[in-house]
Amino acid sequence: MAMPRPTVASLAYGSCTVIFSTFAMLLLSGTSSGVGIAVVAVSALALGLLVAMTVPRPAPRRLVAVARPAVPEPVRATVPSPLREPAREPVRERAAS
Repeated sequence: MAMPRPTVASLAYGSCTVIFSTFAMLLLSGTSSGVGIAVVAVSALALGLLVAMTVPRPAPRRLVAVARPAVPEPVRATVPSPLREPAREPVRERAAS
């Protein structure tokens, strides 16, 4: 099974977590020794990695078959009756003036 690639969102969340948690732990602990700073940095990196790996991943795209509507056939406005002939209007001629 291949390891999934990180998304932009997971990288952003992980990076922000590392930065903010490092500042918060350094300010709250008040440490000034090298060992204390190293412990804070390693724990911030671990926390950032945890956040980056637990960001919900987008669902894989699925191909969905789209039903296309059938081509509509033209509809006649009037239907002639086979029992009678259509009424014809007499042709009117114009008188020449």
